[in-house]
Amino acid sequence: MPLVRRTLATLAGVIALVLLATSPATANPGPAPTSMASLGDSITRGFNACGWYVDCTSRSFSTGSDSAVDSHYLRVRRLEPAINGRNHNAGRTGAKSADLYGQAGTAISQGVGYVTILIGANDACTSSESTMTSPATFRANIDSALNRLRTGLPNAKVFVISIPDVHRLWSVGKGSSSARTAWSLFGICQSLLANPTSTAQADVDRRNRVRQRVIDFNSQLAAACAAYGSNCRYDGNAVFGYPFTLGQLSGWDYFHPNTSGQQALASVSYAAGFAW
Repeated sequence: MPLVRRTLATLAGVIALVLLATSPATANPGPAPTSMASLGDSITRGFNACGWYVDCTSRSFSTGSDSAVDSHYLRVRRLEPAINGRNHNAGRTGAKSADLYGQAGTAISQGVGYVTILIGANDACTSSESTMTSPATFRANIDSALNRLRTGLPNAKVFVISIPDVHRLWSVGKGSSSARTAWSLFGICQSLLANPTSTAQADVDRRNRVRQRVIDFNSQLAAACAAYGSNCRYDGNAVFGYPFTLGQLSGWDYFHPNTSGQQALASVSYAAGFAW
């Protein structure tokens, strides 16, 4: 029996070491990058974070230079000063997953060593539930872009960030007359935000289906990143699970993160990414 116990203990130790060595959370990603690019939509562009319906790239959670946000770029720069000035934002306000392939080409042309991706909110937040992107199409779009990155930037680290929980947007804003007015006036995310005060079962079910679509998209993001290989990391739904508040949303549209929201996004996502 002592021999059996020693054998089992040795085996358990070997298994633990193997798991430790292959765990994404503890894997050493290598030196900090000397250049980076952010791909995505209006959130990545910092839209409405500093002005009326304009992009505010300086306040982007990913590549922004504003110290109030403390973006990925600024955090990496403290580790690797050579990245200074080499923070490229290839995102586009209004972009959907179908646009990611073109953005990947831009990042490749810039020869960057680190890429962040936050895309998919506009695939769920559409004019109506029927116009949302299907999970299969979403996955095909993501795979196409990731394959382009893997071919064009084989050594770059790619960080895929989960789509925020848009259902929480409705939850924190439905009680605000200002938020409801903005959603209606600007036609924001009507697949989810139409009839925001309605308790009718049809509206409750519709909102839940939109939330489920985002969950489905995030599952596809995770799977696509896993298929990419060791140079890709998914945030483990850290951003999706973050309980953002109404005060972290732009007071102009109650949809996009304001400076405080961009700062929270930077902090939550960076902590779930590569440990340079």
